[in-house]
Amino acid sequence: MRRVLTLSTLAILLASTLGAAPGQITSDSKAKVTPVSSQKVQDNVSKPYQVGKASWYGDIFQGKPTASGEAYDMYDYTAAHPTLPLGTWVRVTNLKNQRSIIVRINDRGPIVPGRIIDLSYNAAKSLQMSQRGIAKVRLDLVKDSESVSVMAEQRLPQVGIGSR
Repeated sequence: MRRVLTLSTLAILLASTLGAAPGQITSDSKAKVTPVSSQKVQDNVSKPYQVGKASWYGDIFQGKPTASGEAYDMYDYTAAHPTLPLGTWVRVTNLKNQRSIIVRINDRGPIVPGRIIDLSYNAAKSLQMSQRGIAKVRLDLVKDSESVSVMAEQRLPQVGIGSR
């Protein structure tokens, strides 16, 4: 009797799930680092490419070669990302204060698990995250024409030794 009950219960369960579509993914079921394709939604706002933790790297790597072959410059607006093609332009928005900048991916990283991007020192400073070192950010892919104009605007004067 128990076996008949189990088989009939299984048959009813199987029949009720036929043709059922998978449910909507909730925030509880998403990983902390969630890549999302950059598509337009109904209200004309782009979905983020990725949301997660950012960190930065500075003078220890200054002048050393990056994955792209160029020397790392901590005062440039560049970043390391594990999968985006080198040369990709990305808008990075600090979700705590809504400050955003555009960086060019020129290196691979981050090497610390759970982080999605490593920013240059100047990029982190512009986002006001250089003191804490880590910030929750949103990454959006940008077009080359947009990135060139924004990069020209966000350049900060470099202050070196002997400068006023």
